[in-house]
Amino acid sequence: MPDNANAMPRPGQRHYVAPPEDVKVDVVDALDASEAPSSMWKDAWREMRRRPLFWASAVLIAVVLTATIVPSLFTSVDPGSCDLEDSLGDPSAGHIFGFDKQGCDIYARTIYGARASVVVGVLATIFVVVLGTLVGAVAGYYGGWFDTILSRITDIFFAVPLVLAAIVIMSLAATRTSLVVATVLALFGWTSIARITRGAVLSVKNNEFVTAAKALGMGRGAILLKHVLPNSSAPIIVYATVSLGTFIVAEATLSFLGIGLPLSTVSWGGDLSKAQASIRVAPEIMIYPATALALTVLGFIMLGDVVRDALDPKARKR
Repeated sequence: MPDNANAMPRPGQRHYVAPPEDVKVDVVDALDASEAPSSMWKDAWREMRRRPLFWASAVLIAVVLTATIVPSLFTSVDPGSCDLEDSLGDPSAGHIFGFDKQGCDIYARTIYGARASVVVGVLATIFVVVLGTLVGAVAGYYGGWFDTILSRITDIFFAVPLVLAAIVIMSLAATRTSLVVATVLALFGWTSIARITRGAVLSVKNNEFVTAAKALGMGRGAILLKHVLPNSSAPIIVYATVSLGTFIVAEATLSFLGIGLPLSTVSWGGDLSKAQASIRVAPEIMIYPATALALTVLGFIMLGDVVRDALDPKARKR
């Protein structure tokens, strides 16, 4: 049988060819020049808002941020007002979580504890993004001895465990404010984002638009700032979103160990540390701040997953 047997007309088969005037090619190929071109961020937003996971994480983060900025919206009780007569008291009207061993309102301390943890997490993330992006961008774009020296420095800091290094530094610190804790965490937490930035810059710097900018006489620094970094920002944003939750946990760990924020500062880690003494008789004292901490970190992790899938089509789940 010939190869084109299937293409041969069958007996009695009729063919219809539309007249040229009925084929509206100009309509099919028409381009609406008035519509603004779509961008990566617009496509990412369109993808994210279709995901239920995005809205769930957005609600969690919105509640936590509101509690951080305006905690009085959730409770009118002073978290520092404690009465030993209420020690380990049961929940009551206006005190839905009861009281801890010191007679402090657990609900109020859970709400106000968000401020310290979130502030440290946000500050540490900002410091890490600035430092890590600077080091990774310079190493990846300029290459040569810049890349060699900065990469070796990154490897040295990367080999030091974040929490262990923070414990050593914080034990020597004269003051323990939110800024100090965030700076210490950022000092040893920038290496991952530096590596991510370096890889992203290496994949972008040889693209056609970079070559065109060089041909137009634009300086290397201007090209890096205006063309390379904006097109390398997607993985940086994803990592920053996830790392914010990581730094919140790191702050809680340091405060739990007694070398983070001072005990006078209301924080989830500090309350978890105090609750150890009553965990057998009143485990709920530890459950409430631990749940708030876990939900906050979960919100940022889920948001990071959604942002990653939206900005990287290859990572989207089919």
